[in-house]
Amino acid sequence: MTTMAASAAEPAPIWTPPADARERSTMGRWLAWLERERGLRFETYDAAWRWSVTDLEGFWSSVWAFFDVRSAIPYERPLAERRMPGARWFPGATLNYAEHALRLPGRAPDDVVLVSISQSRPTVRLTAAELRQVVSRTRAGLRRLGVGRGDRVAAYLPNVAETVVAALATGSLGAVWSSCAPEFGVAAVVDRFAQIEPTVLLAVDGYRYGAKAIDRAAEVEAIRAALPSLRATVVLPYLDPDRPLPAGAMGWADLVATPPEPGFEPVPFDHPLYILYSSGTTGLPKAIVHGHGGILLEHLKALGLHTDLGPADRFFWFTTTGWMMWNYLVSGLAVGSTIVCFDGDPAWPDLLALWRMAAEERLTYFGTSAPYLMACRKAGLRPGAELDLAALRGVGSTGAPLPAAGFEWVAEAVGRSIQLGSLSGGTDVCTGFVGPAPIVPVWPGEISCRMLGAKVEAFDEAGRSIVGRQGELVLTEPLPSMPVGFWNDPDGSRYRAAYFSTYPGVWRHGDWITITERGSCIITGRSDATLKRAGVRLGTAEFYAVVEGLPEIADSLVVHLEDEAGGPGELLLFVALRPGLQLDDRLRRRIAGELRRNLSPRHVPDEIVAVPAIPRTLSGKKLEVPVKRILQGADPETVASRDALAVPAALDAFVAYADGRRERAAATPSVR
Repeated sequence: MTTMAASAAEPAPIWTPPADARERSTMGRWLAWLERERGLRFETYDAAWRWSVTDLEGFWSSVWAFFDVRSAIPYERPLAERRMPGARWFPGATLNYAEHALRLPGRAPDDVVLVSISQSRPTVRLTAAELRQVVSRTRAGLRRLGVGRGDRVAAYLPNVAETVVAALATGSLGAVWSSCAPEFGVAAVVDRFAQIEPTVLLAVDGYRYGAKAIDRAAEVEAIRAALPSLRATVVLPYLDPDRPLPAGAMGWADLVATPPEPGFEPVPFDHPLYILYSSGTTGLPKAIVHGHGGILLEHLKALGLHTDLGPADRFFWFTTTGWMMWNYLVSGLAVGSTIVCFDGDPAWPDLLALWRMAAEERLTYFGTSAPYLMACRKAGLRPGAELDLAALRGVGSTGAPLPAAGFEWVAEAVGRSIQLGSLSGGTDVCTGFVGPAPIVPVWPGEISCRMLGAKVEAFDEAGRSIVGRQGELVLTEPLPSMPVGFWNDPDGSRYRAAYFSTYPGVWRHGDWITITERGSCIITGRSDATLKRAGVRLGTAEFYAVVEGLPEIADSLVVHLEDEAGGPGELLLFVALRPGLQLDDRLRRRIAGELRRNLSPRHVPDEIVAVPAIPRTLSGKKLEVPVKRILQGADPETVASRDALAVPAALDAFVAYADGRRERAAATPSVR
């Protein structure tokens, strides 16, 4: 059953597809291919989407054929078992993700296909021929270290060319890749890698973050000591090329000195390709296993059809190797794009740095996070006026909901002809459920569409599908890139509990979503961090859009502490102010007034507290649920891993505030 709210006035698009979008875009060519090869004609994106989530076998086999996926053994059928969890995709097929990434369709051997920009060393550029050659040498080096099918290779490496090369070499062997950014502390790395028992560790000695040198030699030794499964350690001398190697370690140059050994191990569709991790802010991170075939098909669809990337594109996403967007970036190779990696401080020497890089490298697609775009807006940057961004046609945003003001800033300050591709999904599927499409408009504050093959719905509290109202984001049909499983979860119980315990047979993702009558989507934050007072429910994203729209506020975090007796509970707002400012009564009244005017009187905080910084993960997500649990009395060391935070000390102010609340409560005599 589907219920539909009365339609509101339709907002004006902030970007509209050009008249020839069908002729010029890969999605348009795919639609023409469907009509020519399969007799299927779709006049609108919505019609194509509905077919894609109804005829799953027809849709995913069309992606396979259109992008010329090659299998050493043909598949028996596209989808043998249509259920969640437990869908069986393309049984019988054997393929290799790395082989498809290195095909580099549409690229000549001397075309530059990988650019690695770093604040630690000069830029590295690899042609198609050079990339294939160094991957085959690295493959041979890993084999010499005993790495084979199913072995795990762990990387404590930054977003540089060597990391891309090593990941592809690992995949080519049928071994399993897993990476952590060198910004992670020892405990966070060991929490992740110890679960998967790697045989080889790849690491750097350190890195530069802007003007600051960060030595990681001691951390590497501590990680080695905590991983008894290691047979070898390979160190990339990234910070100091002249530093002696650690005892018993091999240098990177020795790893790649082996004569090249081209080749790709054919593996089943669901053979593990890499292991990603949940944030680790609420206990031991979940080790999420992704397969060769699911990632390949999903990324061909997402990058080729939805992002419209191809051989003419230079594709960048600001990310670290500890975030799924790094894996997403690497897959740009599979559609023939040149991928651009960046390692360093995005705000050094100033916030315009990445935009300068975009101009110098002639980027066609610039991916980043919503907080970064909002920081640029708050700083008053106008990169489109200050720099030559003529090559740029798309800006991607993910990591958090982007408010309408962020969309408007991109249009006004970067360029009105640029399509803003807001994307929302997760590490769990290593892609977006909802995102852009080259033939769908962009509306301010909205994600353009549900992505092809993704049966996204909004469920109300009774588990009914709704349109026009906020509900739980669910998937009611399987996706090929859903996890193969969790590591060390042989009976699948942890996997089922994570996604299928609320609605059996339906994936519950944990976000609030509103699907409009136009098919666009609005994500309003995590459903487990929802504010609900006196029956009014509000996603935290809307709250932050109001508070962080004030020029004095650099960042914020809101927590609702429910009253077990059924009262309204307490609404606490924590704000990090811009440098040099103080939280006084005038600013408190102003914040309260803006929330009352833009949201409702029920969403005026009971208390507004200034903190030095808001705790975020290294991928930029706010620690809403861990902070709430700390305020409810949980042990901070069990609910949040500081080594997984961008600024570990950011949690201190919240712990101190929670301690103060308990002391005040203990000192207050009870009233009988």
